[in-house]
Amino acid sequence: MLFDTHCHINDEAFAEDRQEMLERAFAAGVEYMLCPGTNLETSASAVQLAHEYTQVYAAVGIHPEDAASVPAEAFSQIRRWIVEEPKVVAIGEVGLDYHWPEPVRQVQQEVFIEQVELAAELDVPLVIHDREAHGDVVDILRRYGKGCRGIFHCYSGSFEMAKELIKMGFYIGFGGTTVFPKSHKLKDIAARLQADRILLETDCPYLTPPPYRGKRNEPAYVRFVAKEIARLRGRDEEAVQQMTMENGKRIFSIP
Repeated sequence: MLFDTHCHINDEAFAEDRQEMLERAFAAGVEYMLCPGTNLETSASAVQLAHEYTQVYAAVGIHPEDAASVPAEAFSQIRRWIVEEPKVVAIGEVGLDYHWPEPVRQVQQEVFIEQVELAAELDVPLVIHDREAHGDVVDILRRYGKGCRGIFHCYSGSFEMAKELIKMGFYIGFGGTTVFPKSHKLKDIAARLQADRILLETDCPYLTPPPYRGKRNEPAYVRFVAKEIARLRGRDEEAVQQMTMENGKRIFSIP
C-alpha cells in the first residue's frame, strides 16, 4: 500500500525496461504513482503514461532548469491539460533552483510566478522544486499563490520552515535522501512532523536509497523510505504506508 508521489518514470533511464520496472513497483505494493513533467515534452509523456496505467497520475509544468526555453504555447497547453485531462492532478515540477547560475534567477521567477498564478486560478496543487531558494520560493507563494496548496518535494528546508509551509497548505515529500545515514536534519524532521502532511517519493531515477545507493532508482524502492520513516517515528511500517497513502490521495484529490 504505497504511493510514490514523485517519480520520473517517463525518464530516458527507463527506456529499455519501463514495463519491467513498473511491474516490479506493482509487485512491491506501489498502488499509485505521480509522474511530474519538467517541460512540455516530458509533461506530454507523463500524461500518456497516465492514460496507459490506472496506477499512474500526472503533473504538468516547466521546471526551473527549463525556464530559459519556454515555448510560447507552454502555459496555454498546461492549462488545457489541467482542464481536459482527469488524471492530470497538479502543476509541476515547478519552482526555483539557485544551485547553478543558469537560468538566471529573474527568468526562473517569472516562469514560476506564471504557474503559481495558474494553480491558484484553476485550484490545483503545485509540486514544488526548491533548491537553495527557500526564501524566494516562499515569498512568491505568499505574494502570487494565495490559497495555493501542494507539495514541497525532496524537502531540504528546516523543521520551522516545514511548519510554516503546512500552515500555508503544503505537504512535505520525503525521498531516498531520508534513508542516507548522514541525513540527520531530514531524519529529525521526518520524526517530528505532523503525520497528516508527510508524503513518500523516490524522485527516480535519482537519489536512490540504501541498499541500492549508486544504482538507478525506481518506484519499487519507495518502500525503503516508508521503512525508514516508520523507524524514525516508532510506528509500524504498514501504518506509515496507510497514512502516507491517504495523504497523497487527499492532496491530489484522488478518490
